[in-house]
Amino acid sequence: MSAASDCGGGAAASEELLAEASDLVLAYGGHVAMKPSSFTIPARGVTAIIGPNGSGKSTLLNALAGIITPRSGRLEVLGGAPSQAYRKVAYVMQSIAVPEGTPITVREAVAMGRYASRGWFGCLGKADRERVAWAMDLLDVADLAKRHLGELSGGQRQRVYVAQGLAQDHVAVLLDEPLTGLDLVSARTIDAIIHGERERGHGVVLTTHDLDEARAADHVILMNGHVVACGPPEVVCTRRNLELAYGLGSLHESGEVFLDDPQHGGHPAVDALDPTHPERRPHSHPHH
Repeated sequence: MSAASDCGGGAAASEELLAEASDLVLAYGGHVAMKPSSFTIPARGVTAIIGPNGSGKSTLLNALAGIITPRSGRLEVLGGAPSQAYRKVAYVMQSIAVPEGTPITVREAVAMGRYASRGWFGCLGKADRERVAWAMDLLDVADLAKRHLGELSGGQRQRVYVAQGLAQDHVAVLLDEPLTGLDLVSARTIDAIIHGERERGHGVVLTTHDLDEARAADHVILMNGHVVACGPPEVVCTRRNLELAYGLGSLHESGEVFLDDPQHGGHPAVDALDPTHPERRPHSHPHH
């Protein structure tokens, strides 16, 4: 199936879109990470980017954040260049390297979310401090305010980074595999944030290995080195499309497939491609 023919924007007004791409090619040096693809991302609701390892999910997120420049084609975020939209789009990476012993506290890390509007050396006012406190409360890390990042568990740190993103003035949040490898409390907290951002009228774009999470989204982009399909989950997450993306044709008859999901530790997910049997899925996501 052609990415460009099925995922082009055209129909929606630009003010209703978070992002729009046409024949977009993304690359690192000589390595092409995403072949020509066209797609749109709605301005509101949850968009899940799904695909196997190495399919270009994180690369696409980096392009939306303005971190990498397209090799060719067109990409607009909020009607302009991605590099100009960073003040309105918060980006939470999957992992952020913090040198061991760095004396930065949780409160200081979350306050960095205000730098997009205040600058690195701008003084934080009352409204800024209130926004930081609100974000810390929302992610349940207020009691960790004076702790150093190096003292936290992986789940706690991820909540701090999401709080940092929410502390920024934004209309959309980009999240790179926000629920992967987290403890249950952190995963539920961040999942509630995703749901809350939608209710506040914001857009959320997240990468995921989890097919259930994709099916719970409002919009899905399915990738495998290019955009295989995009649109509502019931249109994108079909057996045919998933077989095209994951190369599962040889397993079609067995009824068992191995999705690229680190949460499942490589065990087969029975009927994972069959949406008619939700009772067989390992877990669910309350985005809807």
